[in-house]
Amino acid sequence: MTQQIDKEARLDGVQLAILAHRLEGVTRKMANTLLRTARSGVINIARDFSCCIVTAGAELLVANEGLPIHVLAGPDIMARAMKEHSPVLKRGDAFLNNSPYHGCSHAADHTLLVPVMDHEGTHRFTVLAKAHQADIGNSIATTYHGAARDVYEEGALIFPSVKVQENYETDQDFVRMCRMRIRVPDQWWGDFLAMVASARIGEREIMVLAEEVGWDTLENFSATWLDYSEKRMVEAVTAMPGGRMTRTSTHDRFPGAPEEGIPVTVDVSLNPREARIAVDLTRNPDCLPCGLNLSEACARTAAMVGIFNSIDHRVPKNAGSCRRIDVKLRENCVVGIPRHPTSTSVATTNVADRVANAVQAAIAEIANGAGMAECGAVIAPAGGVISGVDPAGKEFVNHIFLGETGGAAAPRSDAWLVIGHVGGAGMCNLDSVELDEMRQPLRVFSRKLVPDTEGAGRFRGAPSMSVEFGPVGCDMQVAYVSDGTVNAARGVRGGGAGGKADQFRVRRDGTLQRLDACAQVTIHEGERLLSISCGGGGYGNPAEREAETVARDVAEKWISAQRARDVYRVAVSEDGSLDRNETVRLRHAER
Repeated sequence: MTQQIDKEARLDGVQLAILAHRLEGVTRKMANTLLRTARSGVINIARDFSCCIVTAGAELLVANEGLPIHVLAGPDIMARAMKEHSPVLKRGDAFLNNSPYHGCSHAADHTLLVPVMDHEGTHRFTVLAKAHQADIGNSIATTYHGAARDVYEEGALIFPSVKVQENYETDQDFVRMCRMRIRVPDQWWGDFLAMVASARIGEREIMVLAEEVGWDTLENFSATWLDYSEKRMVEAVTAMPGGRMTRTSTHDRFPGAPEEGIPVTVDVSLNPREARIAVDLTRNPDCLPCGLNLSEACARTAAMVGIFNSIDHRVPKNAGSCRRIDVKLRENCVVGIPRHPTSTSVATTNVADRVANAVQAAIAEIANGAGMAECGAVIAPAGGVISGVDPAGKEFVNHIFLGETGGAAAPRSDAWLVIGHVGGAGMCNLDSVELDEMRQPLRVFSRKLVPDTEGAGRFRGAPSMSVEFGPVGCDMQVAYVSDGTVNAARGVRGGGAGGKADQFRVRRDGTLQRLDACAQVTIHEGERLLSISCGGGGYGNPAEREAETVARDVAEKWISAQRARDVYRVAVSEDGSLDRNETVRLRHAER
């Protein structure tokens, strides 16, 4: 609910903007600390982390430019869990939460929460640093255990808001427990220290800001900023047409799931009169005996991702704007609220992406000029977890980001090429080939885009990406959970589907062996793994794409001249120039 503030205490627009940017600066400093001090490549190269600030009342206030799937919902639930389990908070406390039953996204995302206390011991804010780990003690060497039948088979250490620091001192029993269980203990310890540093930077910077402007001013800012954000959301929704749409996006067949796959159905309602957007996820299957089930945080966030991808991008993403979003969930649902010991090992990506994609595609069908097509599915082997023992006898584990595209077409632009997956919003970096080859015993033989795999449309989706890599001087295990080998990313409003995913072992003699979509495979020295990621869906009729743009697509080898003719109804001459007369004939015949 909107907090009531004395009108005289409300901040003006200039003060509001300055303090909003000051607090955003706090989260950027937190993120920069994580990036520069963490040891795992998944954090310090790929940037698979997020930082945010929530109010003392556990409302999301500000986040860095991190991963939406990490922060839109979940930090609020984790902050409430912290206060519930530790009602007496003190300066110097820190809590670790990776429990999908207590607000975290999934067990791989260790989240450190630090309560920010004023000099009188009053809890004012909570800062959170969330980072995807290279290893969490799973029963196999991956943080994505898609085939795990429950949390016990998954094997991760679960921390349901556990106090790990008091008086700024780390609990050494906790440290010994993690070092015993995690395969790369020194690497984990470095990442943990980076998270501590990040959260403590956030705590320090907020206290410095409070010394400058006063705690009451920061409290007034929080309420005013959330009210302003709600107002911007109201303006965005009332400008849209009303309507309802049901859409289904189906995850491929999977171990522990039905043979026909996992259909994810969303019922989306736009109500401009009441300035509300509602998403009902209750008409979906019960939780499954595998790791694809969503945590509550990911189920709510995935729906929100689809909504925020579909409206005015200038609307702030926080608890204020989310007041106008209603996400309906049910317990024991694959896209709902899981019960312990349901596994949610892969909650941030595969099925969550199907929710977000269905929501933004449904909005596109309701409102021409809004929404997006579907982004490509993940996680292809080039985005999986590698592990093994290097030639020097040292164990290695890391989550690599060598190559995925997946971007969906938008109403007014072609796709963001390397979005990775819809919940990540393109905020994770692709790995540097040279750095990956230096850090692990692997070699990358090729990384390239695949022509003619874009989702065709008035605006086109991203093409697929092909990556070929293999071990050097040892064998290597690669764990991945690849969706989209059957159900490609679909287009909207007449747009076409993106290319499908695939994965192959390249034998020593060069022949290909197709691999299962969900597996942990051993690639022997001398072999390679060929990973093909999904393309993204297109927006609008391909025959409405500007003919000159299609000719340029051919010249730049995004598509072939034959595809230009067959799909876009554009004729390109042998010299690469646009054949205008033939194009007019083709498009007239199309109409």
